[in-house]
Amino acid sequence: MAENIVHLVLARIEGAPAGTKGISLFVAPKFIVNDDGSVGERNGVSCGSIEHKMGIHGNATCVVNYDGAKGWLIGQENRGLNAMFVMMNEARLAAGVAGLSQSEVAYQNAVACAKDRLQGRSLTGAKFPDKPADPIIVHPDVRRTLLSIKAFNEAARALVVWTALKSDIAHRSSDEAERQSADDHMGLMTPVVKGVLTDLGFANAVKAQQMFGGHGYIEEWGMSQFVRDARITQIYEGANGIQAMDLVGRKLGKDGGRAIMGFFNEVGAFCQENAGDDTLKGFIAPLQEGLSHLQQATMWFMQNAMAKPDNAGAGATDFMHLFGLVAMGYMWAKMAKVAHSKKQQGNGVAEKMDAKLLTGRFFMERLMPETASRLACIQAGSDTIMEMPTHLF
Repeated sequence: MAENIVHLVLARIEGAPAGTKGISLFVAPKFIVNDDGSVGERNGVSCGSIEHKMGIHGNATCVVNYDGAKGWLIGQENRGLNAMFVMMNEARLAAGVAGLSQSEVAYQNAVACAKDRLQGRSLTGAKFPDKPADPIIVHPDVRRTLLSIKAFNEAARALVVWTALKSDIAHRSSDEAERQSADDHMGLMTPVVKGVLTDLGFANAVKAQQMFGGHGYIEEWGMSQFVRDARITQIYEGANGIQAMDLVGRKLGKDGGRAIMGFFNEVGAFCQENAGDDTLKGFIAPLQEGLSHLQQATMWFMQNAMAKPDNAGAGATDFMHLFGLVAMGYMWAKMAKVAHSKKQQGNGVAEKMDAKLLTGRFFMERLMPETASRLACIQAGSDTIMEMPTHLF
């Protein structure tokens, strides 16, 4: 498929310090490249075996042997992880998009099934009396499940686009302050996009599978593949617990908390500017409450995690998801404002805008309240987590 394959390899130089501080980055090609750029002799890089994985079988994972291989140092000795993190941060954002993608394709299949699968009658009387049963989409719990996925998908998609825009600004803006602000956003949002979108992407694949009943467990229907494929996104490019610790342990306090304060100020300003807009009443109030919960959680860490680091570790995942809810709530509030404007303009989009607004209202009424429980878990601290003796697990 390619004339040559080039591997980026983390390895330790003889005499290097122990641990991660002694890891260097090398480039190791399958074939040695001659001085004139032509492909030369075979390097000592070989595939030892192909892993048997739970999912993503279209993306093979191999055991690679480097016995006797030649590698060329990239960057400074013992600074390999620093160089790799440039690529890792991009991969983490891509993993978040993959989680969203699995959620979306699973949702589309679930909706098609819910409109087609006949079972039971509506609680308020038959909706399709000419059929032996109603489609399951008439049932409130089915609708709740589908709307929870739909509301996530649309907010997460907006969050990804917003973050991509910030990436472009960070790399291309001619304004230094604008570049810095966008870079702050990227650092803060990368663990949120990776962790929250993949956690919920997998959960939504499972929810979508449920719409098929027992058939969802049968391979031929394809839903089990979405579940298997979505699972890896929570693990690779840094497991989600590590993403949460990166957010709480490194990103919150970086540069005196400049990035998180920038987020607070932006969302707070939006809420203040639109507080008097009656059309956004169902969006602004829940967003303000969620933002308050996020601010309280941040302050709690400042007051309780420095002297007792286990408090940060115990609440990190809850904080990451609390942050994700507020970020997606902000996306919904902004989308609602645009949807109302487009609806007033006409142009035959009223029905689509109504669907957008209904989905957003569902998010604010049914998903946004989770910020309160996430805050409560954070404020519970680490005592009950750390008190359990290891031998009693």
